[in-house]
Amino acid sequence: MSAVARTPDQVLHEVFGFPSFRGLQGDIIADVCAGLDVLAIMPTGAGKSLCYQVPALVRPGCAIVVSPLIALMADQVRSLRAYGVRAATLNSLSDDSDATVAALRDGELDLLFVAPERASQPGFQALVRRIEVALVAIDEAHCVSQWGHDFRPEYRQLRAFCDLLPGVPRIALTATADQTTRLDILDQLGIDADRMVVAGFDRPNIRYEVEPKTSAMRQLMTFLDTQKGRCGIIYAPTRAITDRVAETLGKAGIPALPYHAGLDPAVRGRNQEAFVAADGMVMVATVAFGMGIDKPDVRFVVHLGLPKSIEAYYQETGRAGRDGDPAVAHLLYGAEDIARARQLIAQGGATGERKAAETNRLNALIAFCETSVCRRVPLLTYFGEPAPPPCGNCDTCLTPPALTDATEAARKLLSAVYRTGQRFGVGHLVDVLRGNPGEKVRKFGHESLSVFGIGRDVPQGSWQALARQLEASEALVRDPDHGGLMLGPAARPILKGEASISLREAAAAMPRRRERGGSGGVEEPLFEALRRVRRDLAAASGVPPYVIFHDATLRAMAAERPVSLTDLGRVSGVGARKLEAYGAAFLAALREAA
Repeated sequence: MSAVARTPDQVLHEVFGFPSFRGLQGDIIADVCAGLDVLAIMPTGAGKSLCYQVPALVRPGCAIVVSPLIALMADQVRSLRAYGVRAATLNSLSDDSDATVAALRDGELDLLFVAPERASQPGFQALVRRIEVALVAIDEAHCVSQWGHDFRPEYRQLRAFCDLLPGVPRIALTATADQTTRLDILDQLGIDADRMVVAGFDRPNIRYEVEPKTSAMRQLMTFLDTQKGRCGIIYAPTRAITDRVAETLGKAGIPALPYHAGLDPAVRGRNQEAFVAADGMVMVATVAFGMGIDKPDVRFVVHLGLPKSIEAYYQETGRAGRDGDPAVAHLLYGAEDIARARQLIAQGGATGERKAAETNRLNALIAFCETSVCRRVPLLTYFGEPAPPPCGNCDTCLTPPALTDATEAARKLLSAVYRTGQRFGVGHLVDVLRGNPGEKVRKFGHESLSVFGIGRDVPQGSWQALARQLEASEALVRDPDHGGLMLGPAARPILKGEASISLREAAAAMPRRRERGGSGGVEEPLFEALRRVRRDLAAASGVPPYVIFHDATLRAMAAERPVSLTDLGRVSGVGARKLEAYGAAFLAALREAA
């Protein structure tokens, strides 16, 4: 396909069917086409893949794309071939590796996807040095950095691979990298600092929601009631919870499947394929799932506990709404999640510097959860962006929390922790503060303490919310051996009147029912009719529906109602190859609905 010289704009329109580049895509692509190295930091859904796919079809030779997962490679190759691009992969599961190597030698490939381990093999390096290489693209480049949330040592060898190809531009791409990680990526891959492009981290189509965990399953079902028929991912903290939630959803009539490392590989593979192929499937999974999935129509991502870090949260929630349509990221968390995360850091084998970095990342995530301002403020400023104005598309913007001064209540709670010996959990402390003379209170003689009953006027849920907030700010910490609450480093300023605490008045309230949001005004029956056509074509071709067309393209068809192949070819996302292969079927559906 790259034999005839074309401009980036021609490739974008003729091959991929898009009218124009978005954001910084055009600038990045122009630099790579000119032979310049680039580190591109772009949010999921901003079109990172086009930043190397278009230059691969403009520059002479074959592009070598390094990708971390076989599933991700296979998905990208499948999508590219649907556009008529000559793409292939070399990996441990390839059953046509000899044919792929031959095609590479003969100049019959536009893009070749390989794992980092393959790129470090002498035999592969010798092969690549004998062919014309258009560029080297390093996807998920945060894996290069020891400070990244998904560090992979084999990525450290990629600079040596790139250095074997003098004059060949290298482009590294990631959606998640803080300042420390960015600098490490530049250093490890030999890219100059002035060649870094940061396109912004905001995903305006995602609605961020955070909810204190009270009854996780009940809260989950309340949320799912607003997402009927939609595709989503639910991240659970353990394998056992993953299985239990998937089973519960199935019994409730929600099509759901589990995914975790404890399942037989064949079962995992079947479940993943079923999720990719379905329009309304829910995948319940541990964080082992998702990195290799390029499914654009995921409408929600739910976390049933704290993610590992803001980077991990950003990447995992970024699997929703990749097509740019509205999506929801819903997070449930509790004090036990915070305690578990701190304990994992404390008991881990990392160095002091690494533990400090992990603690800072955890604190940033907790601050995101506890914020009373627009959620995009702590999220985007973490990645080095200026604080944005209120977004109008997060829970704190849509339903601003009422705040009350809880400094005096905080002092009472901290005093109760101290006077009971810094060894009890929040439930016992609340009983003492509210003057509940239960068996445990009497057993330890705590009904005689001066703090007994001094918090009768504060509801139990508010005490629990306050304890969670104090733990988040490290005014309270967990005893690593027994799990009881102890005074932390931030307690003293509160007790001495040097720091104040505000509490959300609605912290213990039941969540309100949420609106689903519409489909952009497109007539739903026509959109559903186009989805049925897509589903039939996908089944006949043995590919996921989104490989035929994304939802956004179907909505554009429904809105514009083209009546000819020429008109259909002008719809965003309809390239020449897809117009030829699928155009007649979709025009027939549009005519029938007219």
